[in-house]
Amino acid sequence: MSYLESDLSTSRPTHTVENYLMTMQVMERDQGEIVAARLAEELNVTPATVAMTLKRMERDNWIDGKGRHKGIHLTETGRKAAYSVVRRHMLTEWLLLKILKLPMLEIHAEAHNIEHAISPQLEERLVDILNNPQVCPHGNPFPGCEEATLAWTPLTEIESGARVVVHRVHELAENNQELLGYLIQNGILPGAQAEVSEVLPFNQTLTIKVDGKTCTLGFSAARYIFVEKLP
Repeated sequence: MSYLESDLSTSRPTHTVENYLMTMQVMERDQGEIVAARLAEELNVTPATVAMTLKRMERDNWIDGKGRHKGIHLTETGRKAAYSVVRRHMLTEWLLLKILKLPMLEIHAEAHNIEHAISPQLEERLVDILNNPQVCPHGNPFPGCEEATLAWTPLTEIESGARVVVHRVHELAENNQELLGYLIQNGILPGAQAEVSEVLPFNQTLTIKVDGKTCTLGFSAARYIFVEKLP
């Protein structure tokens, strides 16, 4: 699928709906289902707010909550809209990092302020300027490019003593500014080489070394870091 094949032929969703669609796309991609309680948690809103928004989204045909399959599912229109805003967000991140030289910690939040205003023409231009990237600066796949990340392994599945190269920090870690700041401060970013020096299943922690600096992570955070083992 090319970047622009799924451009919307109808009007765009509201900014709020686009934010919901981005989170839904990640849930559907990774877990095969969209959970309202997780939406409330990730979007930092109340369950009642999520319930009202989902009703409006179903009314406007972005989601289907009463179809053949149980649960919440993106409609074809909703999936195209989700792919569109995710692409615009990721392209904006690259623009802010490569062209405007913003710090890595800032690009995710700043992209959220800009992504809704990107036109299809500007999106196409960004694709050309940025050489048609397959992943965002944090290593997460553009829609349609998921195969580029399939070989990478969660850090929690790596044994003690292994050397790895970091390739990806998951979107759910990107959304946690405190966690993302901790990872950046300790050099745990795509391209970094690290050694897993200790894994302690009894207390759900592991320790890695990056550029001589030791960092301890709980499994709950480490599962969002995807790596490739080095020989």
